Amino acid sequence: MKLKVGLIQMSCVKDKSANIDKAIANIRDLAGKGANIVCMQELFASLYFCDVEDYENFSLAEAIPGQTTMIFQSLAKELGIVIVASLFERQMAGLYYNTTAVIDADGTYLGKYRKMHIPDDPGYYEKFYFTPGDLGFKAFETKFGKIGVLICWDQWYPEASRITAMQGADIIFYPTAIGWAREQDEATNHEQYYAWQTIQRAHAVANGVHTVSVNRTGWEGDMQFWGGSFVCNPFGTILYEASHDKEENIVVEIDTDKTEHYRMHWPFFRDRRVDAYGEITNRYSEKK
Repeated sequence: MKLKVGLIQMSCVKDKSANIDKAIANIRDLAGKGANIVCMQELFASLYFCDVEDYENFSLAEAIPGQTTMIFQSLAKELGIVIVASLFERQMAGLYYNTTAVIDADGTYLGKYRKMHIPDDPGYYEKFYFTPGDLGFKAFETKFGKIGVLICWDQWYPEASRITAMQGADIIFYPTAIGWAREQDEATNHEQYYAWQTIQRAHAVANGVHTVSVNRTGWEGDMQFWGGSFVCNPFGTILYEASHDKEENIVVEIDTDKTEHYRMHWPFFRDRRVDAYGEITNRYSEKK
């Protein structure tokens, strides 16, 4: 199936409603350019608040489905597109998740994916805010095919993309918020960005799926979010790569039939030794 995926790479401000309005305008723009599925960056409705540990930031969280989800359900139905929306979820007092809602082209809320891998590094204090996901890895059947969603730090784990692909996803979307610290040198910046891109392209190759990574851009405090959103085909070929420092609304045509083609000629799924992988569930192996 040939379809068009839309990516929104944007900067954010403190005003949540302003970010949502901006995202809506960008979605309309992409729908006008023919997008069938639109994905937004991680936590697009706010600044990336995880750079500090501040209890006030919990006020940004909301129920999913809830008010913002309903806004995008109405928009998806109006435009006839699938929307992938990354939000800060409040399940109950004291229980919060980094969550992505998936909305079908008729406005139906298909469900949510909760980020499974939660980082805790300088500038990324996500363990302060988020409980690790408890819904497992998921693929969603949409009007435009079966899609998987993983979130940012999940990008580095081959097990996440493998299990999502095993559930039938032809495309894996990665809403993302990652950047460079102000004091870093260019060589380090370059190395980090291409490691990030390379591992996701490797997931595409290993699983025979298109990969769509949507990062934010702009300066927030001492962090420059590096943009560089990209789309690659099931053999890792870059179909589009965005700039590092500009907002972009991107539409890229993909062909999900390529999954069948690449898996036929490079049968990694056929040759997997599922009988030999038991140790992968251990933290380490003592096997001699």
